[in-house]
Amino acid sequence: MTNLRTVTLLATSTCALALSFLPESDTPRDPIHEPTGSTTQAIGLPELSKASRECVDCHKKESLGLYQQWGDSKHYRGNVGCFECHMANRDDADAFRHYDQWISVIVSPKDCARCHSREVEEFMGSHHSKGGRILGSLDNVLAEVVEGNKGLVTPGFPEGVSAAAVSGCWQCHGSEIKVLPDKKLDPATWPNTGIGRINPDGSEGACTACHSRHNFSAAQARHPDTCGKCHMGPDHPQKEIYEESKHGIAFFANQDKMNLDSNKWIVGEDYFAAPTCATCHMSATKDMDVTHDIGLRISWNNRPVVSIRPEESDAKMGLPGKDVPWQMRRANMKNVCVNCHNMQWIDNFYIQYDGLVDLYNEKYAKPGKALYTFAQPLLKPVKFGNKIDFIWFELWHHEGRRARHAASMMGPDYTHWHGTYDLAKNFYSEYIPELEELAEENMHDSDPKRVAAAKALDAKIKEVLATDDHKWFIGGMDPAEAARRAEEATKFRERYK
Repeated sequence: MTNLRTVTLLATSTCALALSFLPESDTPRDPIHEPTGSTTQAIGLPELSKASRECVDCHKKESLGLYQQWGDSKHYRGNVGCFECHMANRDDADAFRHYDQWISVIVSPKDCARCHSREVEEFMGSHHSKGGRILGSLDNVLAEVVEGNKGLVTPGFPEGVSAAAVSGCWQCHGSEIKVLPDKKLDPATWPNTGIGRINPDGSEGACTACHSRHNFSAAQARHPDTCGKCHMGPDHPQKEIYEESKHGIAFFANQDKMNLDSNKWIVGEDYFAAPTCATCHMSATKDMDVTHDIGLRISWNNRPVVSIRPEESDAKMGLPGKDVPWQMRRANMKNVCVNCHNMQWIDNFYIQYDGLVDLYNEKYAKPGKALYTFAQPLLKPVKFGNKIDFIWFELWHHEGRRARHAASMMGPDYTHWHGTYDLAKNFYSEYIPELEELAEENMHDSDPKRVAAAKALDAKIKEVLATDDHKWFIGGMDPAEAARRAEEATKFRERYK
C-alpha cells in the first residue's frame, strides 16, 4: 500500500507545478493538503487567483449554470477556479488567446494530473482510458459503413464521416479531437466526453466521463446511473443487470443511507446498505485505497469472443496490469465482498461464475469460432456482407457477453433469458442451419477449392454436433441421460398435478 505521506508530498508538488503556469505576480503559495481517510484531499489555495476572478466576473453573468455548478464543487471551496483547469501554453495544439490569457476548452487528464497525479496515473493504466482505440475496429465498421455513410461533412472531415459513429460509438469510447486552423474544435469530434477520448495534447481519456463538469462530484461518480451512460444496451447491459440484482435492489431501496457525499466513503465503515459499481470496482475498503484502474478487481475479461484473463489483454495493450495476475485481482474483489458476505458465500459465488464462463467458452465460443473460420472460404470477403456474419457477431458480442456479464453481477434473468437462452436459440436455429446451407450450396460447385472448403465445413459441423455438448440436437443424447430427463419430467408433472 502506498505510503500516505509520499502521496501527500507528491500531490503538493504537482499542484505547485500547475500553479507555476500562473502569471508570476499572481502565483499563490503552494496549496495545502491533508490526509482524509485512505486518500489525499486538497484543502486548496489561500484565495482565488486574479485570472480566475476575472473569468468568474464574466461567466457568472454569461454562463450562470456553469458558475453555479462550479460553486457547488470542492474546487470552489479550495479556490481552484476556471484558469487553474483551463490554462494552456501558447504552443499547445488547442490553445487560443482569450482576453489576456492562453487557455484551452478541453481539460484533459494531463491537465487534471497537475493536482491529481495519482488518480490520473491509475486511470491511464486502465482499459477505460484506451476506449478510443476502438476506432477502426469491427464495431466501427458497423457504425461507419454498414449503418452509416459519409453524409456528415465538417472542416475536419471534408470527405465526410458517419453520423452513426459520431453520435454513437464515439460518445462512449471517445473521439479523436480535431483542432481546426482557427483553434476551434471540429464539430464531429466535439462535444465529447467519451472515456477514451484522444486529446490534442496526446493524452487518452476524459475525467469528465464520470466526474461531470463543472462540479466534478465524487457522489455522482459513485452513483450507478453515471456508469449507465455507456454500460447498457444489448452487448453490455451492466446497468440493467445491476438493477435486477440484489445489489441494485438494495441500493435503490436505500439511497438515503448510502452516504455518497462522504469524503472517504469506505464500504463497511461509511455505508452498509448496498454496493454500487464504484464500490466493487474502484472505491476504498478498510484495507484497500481507491483505484482509478477499474480492471484491478476483475478476474475475467468477458469482452472478447472467448473470455480470457485480464492480464492477457493488458499485455496486448502494453498496460501495467500485465504484471497483476487474475488471482490477485480476485483477491482484491473478495476484499470488497467480505464487508457484507462471509467467505463461503464469496467462494461459492465464484464457483458459479467460473462455471458460466466455462460453459460459454467451451460450448459456444470455441466451437462457434472454429466453425466461422471454416466458413470463411465460402463467404463474400466483405465484413458483414453475409447473413452468417451478423448471426455470429450477435452470438458472441451480444448474447454471449450478456450471459457472462450477468453471471458476474448476479443478474439471473439476464444470465438466462437474455443470455444463454438467446445464445442457444440462435446457435441452433440460426447459426448451425446457416452453416449447413452454406456447405450444401457449395458442395457441387465448379471450383474444386470451394468444394473442398464445403466438405471441410460440413465435416466440422458434424464433429461439433457429435460432442457431448451438442449431440442432443441430432438425437444422440446418451440413453441414461434421456432416462433421467424423463424421470425429472414425471416428477415435475406430479408436483403440479
